[in-house]
Amino acid sequence: MKNSWKIYSRDMRNISKNWVAAILIGGLIVLPSLYAWFNIKASWDPYGQTDQIPIGIVNEDIGAEVEGENIDVGKELVKTLKKNKSMDWQFTTRDKAMDKVEYGDYYAVIVIPKDFSEKLTSVVSGKPRKSEMEYYVNEKINAIAPKITDKGASVIVNEISSKFISTVNGVIFEMFNNLGVELEKDLPDIQKFENYIFEMEKQLPKSYELIQDSLGDAKKAQTVIDNAQNKLPQAKDVTNQGLQTIDDTTAILSEGEKKLNEMAPKIKQDLKKAQQVASDVNNFLSDVNNVEVDFSKQEELNKLLDERVDEAIGSLATVEEALKQLKQLNNDEQNNGNQEEEQPSEAENPSGKEEQQEIIDRAITNVSTLKDALKEVQGNAQEISNFANEKKDQVNSIFNDLQELSANTNNRIGDFLTEYEEEIEPTVRKQISSAKETLKNGRAILVDIKKTIPEVERILNSTEANLSDGKDMLEYMEGQYPYVNEKINELADKIRNIQGETDINEIIQLLQNDPEAEKGFFAEPVKLNKNELFPIPNYGSGMTPFYTVLAIWVGALLLISLLATDVHDINSYTARERYYGKLFTFFSIGILQTLIVTSGDILLLDAYVAEPGWFILFGIIISLVFMSIVYTVVTVFGDVGKAMAIIMLVLQIAGAGGTYPVVLLPSFFQKINPFLPFTYAIDLMREAVGGIVWDRAIHDLLFLLLFGLAFLILGTLFKERINRQTHKLMEKSKKAGLFH
Repeated sequence: MKNSWKIYSRDMRNISKNWVAAILIGGLIVLPSLYAWFNIKASWDPYGQTDQIPIGIVNEDIGAEVEGENIDVGKELVKTLKKNKSMDWQFTTRDKAMDKVEYGDYYAVIVIPKDFSEKLTSVVSGKPRKSEMEYYVNEKINAIAPKITDKGASVIVNEISSKFISTVNGVIFEMFNNLGVELEKDLPDIQKFENYIFEMEKQLPKSYELIQDSLGDAKKAQTVIDNAQNKLPQAKDVTNQGLQTIDDTTAILSEGEKKLNEMAPKIKQDLKKAQQVASDVNNFLSDVNNVEVDFSKQEELNKLLDERVDEAIGSLATVEEALKQLKQLNNDEQNNGNQEEEQPSEAENPSGKEEQQEIIDRAITNVSTLKDALKEVQGNAQEISNFANEKKDQVNSIFNDLQELSANTNNRIGDFLTEYEEEIEPTVRKQISSAKETLKNGRAILVDIKKTIPEVERILNSTEANLSDGKDMLEYMEGQYPYVNEKINELADKIRNIQGETDINEIIQLLQNDPEAEKGFFAEPVKLNKNELFPIPNYGSGMTPFYTVLAIWVGALLLISLLATDVHDINSYTARERYYGKLFTFFSIGILQTLIVTSGDILLLDAYVAEPGWFILFGIIISLVFMSIVYTVVTVFGDVGKAMAIIMLVLQIAGAGGTYPVVLLPSFFQKINPFLPFTYAIDLMREAVGGIVWDRAIHDLLFLLLFGLAFLILGTLFKERINRQTHKLMEKSKKAGLFH
């Protein structure tokens, strides 16, 4: 150890005697401090200058109209941003903004589209649509700037959201307040509704019974309507047939009346003619009976009589035929009348038709009797001719009988003519006229029935449709009864429970509120009260531990780069003596570097440090550990050790969590983090800056001391052995003329 101290003393004398060495050493002492101070000052308050970051604002919003009021959110936002100094807001057009953000004059551009207000106010339409803003950022300009502009955009969105939420909720709570007032006013109606629900609960079973009865009646009514609809075609056919029959009968009667008009004069003429013939025959027979009969002329007489009688019989035959036609017309009318009796509205007179029939039959009988009488006269005349020669004695008697018969015939024809003129023809005409009038009335009734049938059919169809709908509704109500009954019972039970648990007056009081107070609440429903356990006033002070530790390591690298890590007369000392002798020199310079950087952080930069004394002391301990590590790897491994020290620096800057939390680092750096001296050195310095938690501070000190002890043991035990190998490599490298 004596020789080691000797080496250290010699180095100190050389520095003090050689002003060039002293200047160089002084530079090495101060230079690491500059590295720390410049970085700390540069990052002193980076977020305090965001008002100098230009961000373009393009407002294309055309506004919207809600309940008769114009709303222009974009315009209001521009007014708000003009008062906001957190960013350098630039209000411009889209084309100009896009050119500037692309060129780099603007860090970002926010575009408020023309439908921004329209979408924002769509919440009142029942179909809300989210409003969107276009955000363009040039991330090429700077790595941190986009994060700051993102924050600015988020501030705008939060500002709009907060105002919108407060406004909407203010309206909602104003509605609640009005609702509470209305509820208070409608409290009697609410109580009436409760009573109504209880009454419904009580009456629903009876209603269900009525629905079932009504459904049964509807089914019966449906059957009746179906039967009536089935009968309608038959009623149409019967009505049409009745009309056709009436029209046919009327035509037959008209034809009969026409024929009667045509035949009546002829019938009267024929009857008169027959009467005249009978009279002539009677006169002739009287003349014959009064004169002497010349039987020799009986053939001539018989011929004359026969001609007269044939003529009378022919006339009577014509009359008989006419009467038979009348009888047939009367029968046709009567048959049609029997058919029409099926119509409920037809009125008949069967007694008049039977009387007419009897008159016609009696007339036909009379005419037939007359014919028979004339034939009898003709027969008797023939008999006179046949028996004139044999029964001349009876001639007079026969003539008398013939005369009497002809006289009776004449009288009968005359009576029949009178009866025909006075009874038969008027009666027939009257009956035909009556029948035509009856048929006319019946036809009018049938026409009305025919006109009524479509209306009846329409009513039946409409009734059937309505009845079907009613039936479906009744069936639906019947099917829904269990559900409705269950829900009414549940509602009644809930009302009873609410009445038992909640007073509606309390609900009314709850709804009645101060809308403005509620609006303010929802504008900021949660207020964050920040409690800083270890307050650090600025970002630069927060970064002081990292840059200070980094400067201490850099100071060690500068020393091993410029100062020799071994003595020139290596043969005069052992490897261990050389190792410790030079280590004391490096320790001394490292302590001076640390004193400068730590005291400069406090005095020159005015960095916030909660425990200045411990900050300086922790810095010295860290410097001793770092110097042990860097000096050992270089003095043991030579130039390879220098590369190892640089590699260790690079890994520690990335993986020690000096700038970003360890949990945000890639998995590789998270894994190596516990094995890096920077991890514990930065945490130890943070304890001094923010406020010491000694459990953590002791934990970090122990690990740092373990790192330092490990490398001291490495240098003490393996320097000589490893140097034998590295010496050869150093000789080789020197021969290259590139390394010292």
